[in-house]
Amino acid sequence: MNITALAEALDAAAREGRPLPGGGSGLKDTGEAYAVQDALVALRLARGERLTGFKLGFTSVAKMRQMGVSDLIHGRLTDRMEIPDGGRFDVSGLIHPRVEPEVAFLLGGTLRPGGDPMAAVAAVAPALEVIDSRYDGFRFSLPEVIADNTSAAGYAVGAWTAPADLGDRGVLLELDGRTAETGSTAAILGRPLRALAAAARLAGALEPGTVILAGAATAAVPLPPGTHVRATVAGLGSVAFTTGEGA
Repeated sequence: MNITALAEALDAAAREGRPLPGGGSGLKDTGEAYAVQDALVALRLARGERLTGFKLGFTSVAKMRQMGVSDLIHGRLTDRMEIPDGGRFDVSGLIHPRVEPEVAFLLGGTLRPGGDPMAAVAAVAPALEVIDSRYDGFRFSLPEVIADNTSAAGYAVGAWTAPADLGDRGVLLELDGRTAETGSTAAILGRPLRALAAAARLAGALEPGTVILAGAATAAVPLPPGTHVRATVAGLGSVAFTTGEGA
């Protein structure tokens, strides 16, 4: 298994909108998968992108059922993935984009394993994540999705507010004003704060200024061009953007 070659292939697939066949990567385990992810993110950083955040995957029962997996995974966010709240996002180069509602945390202090997660949080906000597997048909093994940086493609964050208990708040995902999914923040590991502890355990430490996407509160839905998407989290507000071509 050539770590560098697979990272380069995934990077090319993302840049060219050309999917790779799933199931044929030769990845044996998650250790190899994260090595590929590290190499993949390094390619992006070498082109001038900078790290902005950390994301967790498969933290909701709905998402685990949708993807047929049960393992908690993580990936990295960069500034090129940022979507302005209320702005536009070009999906023309993506392979099969989907969107899901999330909760975002902004770190004001260093988040360390075993520490008090809430003590490191400066603010919380509603969020949307765009995912786009670089594997054909959105079919992949667990190591393959890890290697693909957990399908990360874009994210939007709403207005930041003071930290609060997010244990069970209603979540609404709308496409063009119509309800696409409903759920609760309780779908995120039972309580989103648990995602912070998981992030600290997986990353070792996360620095102030890092945005953490805690995981999807509902199943992801397809995101075609010309769509206005909005996520609302009770007590936190909303975040929205519109898809297009050449946006």
